[in-house]
Formats: sequence, C-alpha cells, structure tokens
Amino acid sequence: QVQLVESGGGLVQPGGSLRLSCAASGSIFGFYVMGWYRQVPGKQRELVALIESGGNTNYADSVKGRFTISRDSGENAVSLQMNSLTPEDTAVYYCNADIQSVARTRENYWGQGTQVTVSS
Repeated sequence: QVQLVESGGGLVQPGGSLRLSCAASGSIFGFYVMGWYRQVPGKQRELVALIESGGNTNYADSVKGRFTISRDSGENAVSLQMNSLTPEDTAVYYCNADIQSVARTRENYWGQGTQVTVSS
C-alpha cells in the first residue's frame, strides 16, 4: 500500500505564493508520473501539472508561467510552487502518483487533498 500526504495549502491574497508538498511512502519501487490536480465544487477534477520519471513536465494552460512542479527523488516527494495566485486558483488540490510497486505492478494513488484559497 502507498500513502500520499499533502501539505502547504492555506489562505493567500491575490498575487501571493504558496508551495504544496506531497510525500509518498509505502511499497514503492519507482515512479512513472507524479502530479497535482485540483477540483472546485460542481466541477470535474482537472490536471494542474505533472512530472514524468524522466523529468518531462506538463502544465495546464491556466497555470503555465506561474506554477512549477518538481520532484525530490531522494525523498519520494513532489512539490508545486504556485506564484501570482488568483481567486480562480481557489480549489482543493490533490496529489496523484502513478507508481511501480515493489511487486512490480503499476498502481495509482491519490492524496487526501489540501485546500487552497486565494482571497483578499
């Protein structure tokens, strides 16, 4: 089993910054992809950013140039640096990990979510 624990959410004023972190633990042999998604009430969960095992990244158009995803492979963690935040970034942010387990099976896991609120 794998656990993803997110941290770093909170309340920030427009134009401010937050850094989200996600630490993975458990029966992990390696990672295929790690990413961040977000969801607001009444809408589907949407991709924010992801990073592949080789380091390739992909961002939603709405966050390009403002958000940066990074991985700390030594600690099985992924971070999302969010700058120039706007009220439209308000959402629950979820960490996602597509991993290879120690049993060499491909598995997908979600974190519990962390609230980000951008408001003055």
